[in-house]
Amino acid sequence: MRIDLALYGPVAAPLAAALLAVLLPRRLAAFLSLLAAGAMLAAALVLASRTAHGETVVDGLLRADALTSWLLVTVGAVATIACWAGLHHLRDEADAGHLAGRSARRYLVLVQAFLACMAVAVLSANLGVLWVAVEATTIITAFLVGHHRTRASLEAAWKYVVLCSIGVGIAFLGTVCVYAAAVATGASGLHALDWTFLREHAAQFDPRLMRLAAGLVLLGFGTKAGLAPMHAWLPDAHSQAPGPVSALMSGVLLAVAFSAILRYRAVFDAALGPGYVRALLLVTALLSLALAALLLIGQRDYKRLLAYSSIEHMGLVALGTAIGGPLALSAVLLHILGHGLVKAVAFCSAGQLLHRVGSSRIDAVRHAVATVPAVAAPFGVALVALLAMPPFPLFATELGLARAGFTAGYGWAIGVAILLVLVAFGAIARHGLSMLLGSSTPDHSPAPAPSAADVTGGAAGAVAGAGPVAPAGDAAPTGDAEPTGDAAPAGGVAVLTAEHGTVSEPAHGRPYRVGLRWVPLTLGLLAAAVVGVWLGPLAPLLDSAARIAAGQ
Repeated sequence: MRIDLALYGPVAAPLAAALLAVLLPRRLAAFLSLLAAGAMLAAALVLASRTAHGETVVDGLLRADALTSWLLVTVGAVATIACWAGLHHLRDEADAGHLAGRSARRYLVLVQAFLACMAVAVLSANLGVLWVAVEATTIITAFLVGHHRTRASLEAAWKYVVLCSIGVGIAFLGTVCVYAAAVATGASGLHALDWTFLREHAAQFDPRLMRLAAGLVLLGFGTKAGLAPMHAWLPDAHSQAPGPVSALMSGVLLAVAFSAILRYRAVFDAALGPGYVRALLLVTALLSLALAALLLIGQRDYKRLLAYSSIEHMGLVALGTAIGGPLALSAVLLHILGHGLVKAVAFCSAGQLLHRVGSSRIDAVRHAVATVPAVAAPFGVALVALLAMPPFPLFATELGLARAGFTAGYGWAIGVAILLVLVAFGAIARHGLSMLLGSSTPDHSPAPAPSAADVTGGAAGAVAGAGPVAPAGDAAPTGDAEPTGDAAPAGGVAVLTAEHGTVSEPAHGRPYRVGLRWVPLTLGLLAAAVVGVWLGPLAPLLDSAARIAAGQ
């Protein structure tokens, strides 16, 4: 039997790297993780060349069309940036004496397993397998969020597990409803959840079951995609995970979860007409934009700032999906790719900034362009890109969404969205300027006392058997996402609290090797800028993917 390497490669490469990480030395295993991410991207590009003009590649439970290939290119590109930056993250922790061999090995295995699960979710021809893969990402990333075993990271991991498990459970109920509707028309077994079958026969399904399924699926997978009202896990998880893991979660995990909504939307629209799902998505999109904009204004932690920015951008993706049509969905898919590349750079550079400065508090970072230029430069450019400034793709996608919305008669929704995006723009710009160009005078205001969440979070971690927990008031023992608190960057003295920023031991007093850590960040920004002005061979792929997402 002939195996299609392009179809199985995106799953096989990270799985092989995960197995080898158990056996090989850390440095070699980390390098192989980068090669596996590159292999994912190469396989995705091969599939893109085959599916760009309408071909579909199918083998058993795996299926690749243009939409699949577009999402796989996004996953592969972001994974390459994150795994490359992960080499420097692991080295920084090792230099600081915070990295045990078992911890590094666990990190590498989990990251590669995470990539494999996302590839299965995107490639799945069966919506039941898609659900299993999304649930698997929840289990794996919970350990990555709690990687540092501090109070704040364990609390974030528990919140992530609880909320996302509830959301994925709700999505399971929606999947069961779709299965029941398909079985009622004569389908059976795995065939009853085959996406092609569902799309072709959706008009025969019971509309009452499908309306219930639509609400459950949107709420369930919307939780995993970071959409309101089930978004509360995202800021904690993304701020406490190691920088490269946050890059993967924000850059592609949210998009992979939303791809399930894109697949289901074609089925629901065929069964119910476009109006029902459109109304649900419009409410979700505007609510997500409003919450993100308001919470960005008073934000005091730059990793949480990036997390709330992700909620904003997923709100825009949901808005474009609600509008529908080839133009809006082309903008949605390009937005997913552009946001993934830029947010990966932003989170990876934020992790390096945290290691260098010792705090994720916004007011602990001042005049960064002069004090840490090698880290501040990519971080600042990434913020500019997230603000949808040209030549980056978010500029073109937001214009495309506005044009599609006004053309389709949803000018009121676009007007509300523009106002909320402007609020978010002002908040991010203000915080970013204060970090990059603000006065370097330290903040000597009194630090708040430890909150009750520190005590209960530590107790919960101990009961769960998650490992040793740093006591309140001690310096955190790890180097990227640590307990939260106020920090004095010059001396590394901190009082830990649950709400005032992540603290790690700063790199002052030991050499900080810049090395080639800027290379993956620069390449990510260059790729985003190129995609913003010239799609080249990706243009027909985007057009085909948008038509598939539109149900054409």
